[in-house]
Amino acid sequence: MDRPSSHPTLQTIAVVGLGTMGTGIAEVLARAGREVIGIDVSESAARRAADALASATARSVTRERLTEQERADVLARFRAFTDLGAAAEADLVIEVVPESYELKQQVFRELDAIVRPDAILATGTNALSVTRLAADSQRPERVLGLHFFNPAPAMKLVEVVSCVLTSPPAVEAVTELARELGKEPVAVGDRPGFVADGLLFGYLNQAAAMYESRYASREDIDAAMRLGCGLPMGPLALLDLIGVDTARTVLEAMYTSSGDRLHAPAPILGHLAEAGLTGQKAGRGFYTYEAPGSSKVVRDPQSPAEGSGTGGGRAVSSVGVAGSGTMASGIAQVFAQSGYDVVLAARSQEKAEAAKAAIGSSLGRAVAKGRLTDEAAAQTLARITPAGSLDAFAGVDLAVEAVAEDLAVKQELFAALDKVCKPGAVLATTTSSLPVIAVARVTSRPQDVIGMHFFNPAPAMKLVEVVRTVLTADDVHATVREICVKVRKHPVDCGDRAGFIVNALLFPYLNNAIKMVEQHYASLDQIDAAMKLGGGYPMGPFELLDVVGLDVSLAIEKVLHKEFRDPGLAPSPLLEHLVAAGCLGRKTGRGFREYAARR
Repeated sequence: MDRPSSHPTLQTIAVVGLGTMGTGIAEVLARAGREVIGIDVSESAARRAADALASATARSVTRERLTEQERADVLARFRAFTDLGAAAEADLVIEVVPESYELKQQVFRELDAIVRPDAILATGTNALSVTRLAADSQRPERVLGLHFFNPAPAMKLVEVVSCVLTSPPAVEAVTELARELGKEPVAVGDRPGFVADGLLFGYLNQAAAMYESRYASREDIDAAMRLGCGLPMGPLALLDLIGVDTARTVLEAMYTSSGDRLHAPAPILGHLAEAGLTGQKAGRGFYTYEAPGSSKVVRDPQSPAEGSGTGGGRAVSSVGVAGSGTMASGIAQVFAQSGYDVVLAARSQEKAEAAKAAIGSSLGRAVAKGRLTDEAAAQTLARITPAGSLDAFAGVDLAVEAVAEDLAVKQELFAALDKVCKPGAVLATTTSSLPVIAVARVTSRPQDVIGMHFFNPAPAMKLVEVVRTVLTADDVHATVREICVKVRKHPVDCGDRAGFIVNALLFPYLNNAIKMVEQHYASLDQIDAAMKLGGGYPMGPFELLDVVGLDVSLAIEKVLHKEFRDPGLAPSPLLEHLVAAGCLGRKTGRGFREYAARR
């Protein structure tokens, strides 16, 4: 068997398929000083690629990132052809044709007869088996995967995919190339989706299924994940960008490999794809766009009516917040900063005073950073009255519970609120995972009870999940939505179901990341890097798990598994073992990683 020799540099590179991704890869290579042979069966695609490179480099000159001479050199390094025979002189060929085994196999068969014996063949697939493509090649040891992310010039991640047939020198050469291109290569094995898409598409699929079940609107699902998790795009908007048909193809491949129901494509993906509603490229998918290829969303029959969700609520001038922890203090600060009189009740006067002091410290930091004046901070603090008993809630219009995430504790507190609070007061729980109806039913007024799930830290996070039960009154729902707007939060509506929107989509993704480590598919660092660099996530899954707390994460995953009875939602044994060992994340100094002891 011929083995590729060491490749000190891959200088001449052919890119087969000049769609959006192929054109982006060609630009990256040409800018990095490589000779680029662009190949597409369509003459118009080849022209568009050359035009796109000309436009992109012209913008760089305008922004003074390139000189005119450097631009001319980049353009001279790109040559476009319609004949695959042009790849004969290439050191590396990168195939980025559509996701079809038949099409890719045809390209690889033809390349076998064209390229030099020592040339490397790379597939840009993110869904199909690299092993299967390699096995069909005459020299399988030179075949690997090279998965760029869109847009290729901007995204730093490149997944270098090897299979059991791939020669290590080929992997080394391509990995070094990725570094020379200014990318962050992550070495992974051959399985559908690899790391980033393997985690991303399961999450996108669940979001599509959530929308299909009419649990929440498309706008609320997308807003929840952007504002609650800091993601650059909501999942349904991202599906439209990727292409609904592409997502369905990736998920089909993942499901064939894993058998996990979480990867079985949501029926709506098939319905949209078969109707030609494939997203931005078609002008319509989950959303409607100004024109095919446009990213500008326009109103359609599913768009919420202007001014919807306002009016019809109860008057609220005073708020009670029950609890003394970080979340209770943050919520009290939010209301007080927005002009509400707040009673902050804890189990003792001392705890309540300490919680108010913590708010004072938070306000002091805001003043130091120039976000708040001394006068505004003093006025906010003056609106907060600490109390050692719930009896102080007798006159409040809205009572917000923010105590431990324990159903028995919350039920006891709501039974007390039922006795203390005046008729017509709205009673809200901030639970993130427990059934709201279970706390509502311990009161004599379940119609007045609603979920109001703030995110931590409450003063900074814009999202509030508004959770109505089957018994929640319409005016109570309207009241809470109006208050969210008044305190400058973004409310999203969801039903009383485990995880609501954010946690129901977030924690299966986190659980799947842990399973990747359990299966020795990728390391913590590789997975975290892949999701930050390839998905634009503010934190990798293991960073986030350690911040949230492994015990909290496990509890939420158990609730989701119990509610939905899906085997794919069963908590990872590794997570259970770490929690049993007391490794709970940053708060204990050790979780998935170890942390310096806090002073």
